[in-house]
Amino acid sequence: MSQQSVIKEKYGSIARGVREAGAAACCDPAMRCCDPITKNLYGADEKGTLPEKAVLASLGCGNPTALIELKAGETVLDLGSGGGIDVLLSAQRVGPTGKAYGLDMTDEMLALARENQRQAGVSNVEFLKGQIEHVPLPDNTVDVVISNCVINLSGDKDQVLREAFRVLKPGGRFAVSDVVVRGTVPDAVRESMLLWVGCIAGAMEENEYLAKMRAAGFTGIEMETTREYDVEDARQFLTEAGVDVDAIAPQVEGKFISAFVRATKPAALCCAPGCCDKGEKA
Repeated sequence: MSQQSVIKEKYGSIARGVREAGAAACCDPAMRCCDPITKNLYGADEKGTLPEKAVLASLGCGNPTALIELKAGETVLDLGSGGGIDVLLSAQRVGPTGKAYGLDMTDEMLALARENQRQAGVSNVEFLKGQIEHVPLPDNTVDVVISNCVINLSGDKDQVLREAFRVLKPGGRFAVSDVVVRGTVPDAVRESMLLWVGCIAGAMEENEYLAKMRAAGFTGIEMETTREYDVEDARQFLTEAGVDVDAIAPQVEGKFISAFVRATKPAALCCAPGCCDKGEKA
């Protein structure tokens, strides 16, 4: 089974569980494995404005809408929108003159998201079916691209970043939460931790992430740590997977983080060498 098929099946199963069981779905081990990553990301004021199932199906590693200013009238695209929590929050912030798109490849998640949209009574939202490697929108369409712990799941991250760059208007902003690895980690340790952190993940090393952002054309790149994962948080999961937690602890400390990545699509094409600021902050 391909990585993409595994991801579709996993998140489709979660969406079905939330639709059918509501809060009881949180007892499902498939969702519980992500608890240390997904908890405490949204404030009570945010959750209070949304349908319960939109909150329950939030499986991200950050809160991208809280870390970037969204302006009235802007158009936002959420890559891998899941149950729609970040799309609905974005729609509130851009107001009735703006619009929020959600893109997801999983039918069950799209059905859940549209149900949440109906319950929320939000009209300036549109959920699209498709892959984040092939966004079904024209060039220069959106003001802001957001994503919440989804790019790490893609098998072709260069293509995802190129697509994000393509659909952004000149001067548009990129603002995503993602799982990132700091430095070198032994393959066996990396695989075990990423299975826990992302549940099915392929997180990039931070310098690789920055390099891919530059290659896609982004400028003004910044990477801000929002959460650092401790091996103790993963002890039960890793032990059940047959990993000697005490043995790998020194190799894990400070290595796996959630980061908020910001960048901008240049307002105009560079006309000469050195005219674009390619700098970044990590």
